[in-house]
Amino acid sequence: MNPCTPHPNPASAPSDRQLGLRSKRVQLRSALFTPLLVALVHGTALADPGYYLVQPYDQAGSVTVETRYWEVAPNSAPAVAWPEFGMSLGVNSRWTTGLFWSWVGASAGPYTLSTFNWTNTLLLTQGNWPLDLAVHMQWIHDHADRGGGSLELGPLLQTDFGRTQINLNLLFERGLGNDVAHPTTLKLQWQLRHRWQPGLHLGVQGFSELGEWDQWAAHSRQSHRAGPALFNQTSLGNQGSLSLSAAWLQGRTYGRSGRMLSLRAALTY
Repeated sequence: MNPCTPHPNPASAPSDRQLGLRSKRVQLRSALFTPLLVALVHGTALADPGYYLVQPYDQAGSVTVETRYWEVAPNSAPAVAWPEFGMSLGVNSRWTTGLFWSWVGASAGPYTLSTFNWTNTLLLTQGNWPLDLAVHMQWIHDHADRGGGSLELGPLLQTDFGRTQINLNLLFERGLGNDVAHPTTLKLQWQLRHRWQPGLHLGVQGFSELGEWDQWAAHSRQSHRAGPALFNQTSLGNQGSLSLSAAWLQGRTYGRSGRMLSLRAALTY
């Protein structure tokens, strides 16, 4: 033995049994994570679990750059995460359009590109009715799918009672091109947001996947989750504003019980 090479310490060196246990734990983690990732990502373009609430706002002339992060962690299974980056433009007082890229992987990484999304929101009312109405459209291209992707389309409803804002969205999703064989599905989003302090709002929000739009799945096969949400907006003067939000949801995603975490940071100028 080279005299410069330190002697191994038998007390600190892992035994064959410890190495075997470690190997089994790694294999078990892989066995849990791989099917979960396949279940959550398979058909992502047609089964996005609805991680953030779409809201109708007049953003005429404004540019927004934002990052989003959300993860799904079924009980007793590793989390799957989707970090995102995007930009949107308020074309006029009624129309906002944006582009987003989404990646997917284990919560600690690495991530691979999952989808490319083109979103559009068209305001049909602008405060002239008790209930504001908008139409949301999103084209979703699955990076791993050679089909035509999918189209998400539906009404956005928003109203206020005092300092509390209420949102309800009905989103229909349909495959395009080679994915047209998939049935049109219905997703539901809702939120209560209370303006507690200037720049600090508290709320609760929920998301559901109900199955086919005209023939809902049995309740045991539907997914519903809800939980608290926190919102902060800081004015940057002539530089615009910074918006932060976070939500922690409990319930079912793709029929699996667990939790969902979503985070968002947006710079508007």
